[in-house]
This record gives sequence, structure tokens and C-alpha cells, in this order.
Amino acid sequence: MIRLRPLSIKKYILPFVILLFGGICYSQVSYSDGNFWSKVRYGGGLGLGFGNNSFNAAISPSAIYQANPYFAIGTGLSFNYSKFRDSRLTAYGGSLISLVNPIRELQLSAEFEQLRVNQRLELDGSPDLEDNYWLPALYLGIGYSNQNVTVGIRYDVLFDEGRSIYADPWAPFVRVFF
Repeated sequence: MIRLRPLSIKKYILPFVILLFGGICYSQVSYSDGNFWSKVRYGGGLGLGFGNNSFNAAISPSAIYQANPYFAIGTGLSFNYSKFRDSRLTAYGGSLISLVNPIRELQLSAEFEQLRVNQRLELDGSPDLEDNYWLPALYLGIGYSNQNVTVGIRYDVLFDEGRSIYADPWAPFVRVFF
């Protein structure tokens, strides 16, 4: 007999609704000018951290399609490597993002990110512990925009304290697109 595990609404329905909303908004775009690539903007993030027996490096390139002055939709990649003493973490994956500017200075965002997390904990005198899993995140954010730069804060509504690679669901951000 095959048993099916119950699906978590929070895990599957919310990302679907966000993507559906983004798709509906994106489908309203007119392609009459035939100038798709002129509306694509590129950006991303870099991170590097050092500490006492620790190291962290991150890179996250992204691209968005600026449909009009109020709405943009895009995608991104993410890679993060961390080492703390003898423990290592590698996380990689992709994301879908939608940006809404109701006024020029205010940016609202929704981003669904799916990461593959590989953790390895080396303990003296004990076998190594490994944990590999998929980690979904749904960030809702608000920020202040000034031309190509947006500074703000976002909240992960799918935050799981036991699985997340971050300590808190709240995260400040700086978003740059050219």
C-alpha cells in the first residue's frame, strides 16, 4: 500500500500564488515595440566575510524585465559557501522575483527562492554528520528606490528556524540593477 504524505499548504500553495500573480501581471505587457532586450536590466550581489576560524563567500547574479515604470519580473541564481571551524555549508539555487513601484521612490517585492543546502559537520572523535535538503523561501520586501539602487528590508514568510541558513526571517537588502 502506498501512503501519501500530506502536502503543506505553506510550502506549495503560497509560491504558486505568487508566481501566478507575477505571470498575470507579466502577461499584460505589450510587445508592440519589439524591443525586449532593451528593457532587460542586470544586477546581483556579492558577499565576502571573514572571522575567527570562519569564512563566507556568496554570489547572486540576477536579471529583470522592466515591463513598465511600475512593474518588473525576473530571475536569479545564488551560490553561498560558508566554513566555520570544521563545519561547511554550501547552498545553491535559483529565484523568481517581481518588483512593483507604486511610486518612484517606493519598491515592493516578492521573491521565491529555492536553495539546495549541503551541510557537513566534522566532530572530533565522532563520525561526520551530513544533512542535504531543499530550502524554499518566500521573501516579501519593501524598500526606498533612487534610480538603480534600492535599500530596504524583506521578510521570509516560509522561515524555518531549524532548517534556514539564516538566523532570522528579517533581512536588510541593497538591490542594484543596471
